[in-house]
Amino acid sequence: MSFFNLISTGGLTLAAGLAVSTAAFAASPAPAAPAAAPAAPAGSDRISNPVAEFAGIDKITGRIITFDVYIDETVQFGALQVTPRVCYSRPQTEEPKTDSFVEVDEITLDRKIRRIFTGWMFAESPGLNAVEHAVYDVWLKECKQKSDVPAPDATKADATKADASKPAAAKPAATSDVEQSAPTEPDTSDTN
Repeated sequence: MSFFNLISTGGLTLAAGLAVSTAAFAASPAPAAPAAAPAAPAGSDRISNPVAEFAGIDKITGRIITFDVYIDETVQFGALQVTPRVCYSRPQTEEPKTDSFVEVDEITLDRKIRRIFTGWMFAESPGLNAVEHAVYDVWLKECKQKSDVPAPDATKADATKADASKPAAAKPAATSDVEQSAPTEPDTSDTN
């Protein structure tokens, strides 16, 4: 027998064996479905936290900074403004899963604010949705119930008390934080 006859015979035997096993598998009864465990309500194990802890790196200086931000408050890190909207975690008895919905704006050189990131950040996968900027990177570290940084409500209450003791003054008009431009100055150059 030649070498090629052995290979073709072996291939035919293998093909016949596969056909028989496939037919036997198709004819076998379907396994019974396992009893379904009662499902916990979705989101019942999620903890909503008032503080999100971020880490940021300044690529020019090489400094890594950790900073806390309260929900719906904005903190500036270099040319970036970081605003967490929610921060969820799980109890310590369960597998860690920490995520936060974050908005990050960049203050450009011409003083405009440009949104560069809106989305979910995951502490367990910092590289998945971290903000990567030319100079700064920002990522979520964890969600916390407390922070060493004073709460923004306490700061506002202190400012309100201080304003109440001063005579009333005209307050500046509110500006949109989505896009601001530098005030225009009149042209004072001499054209003579």
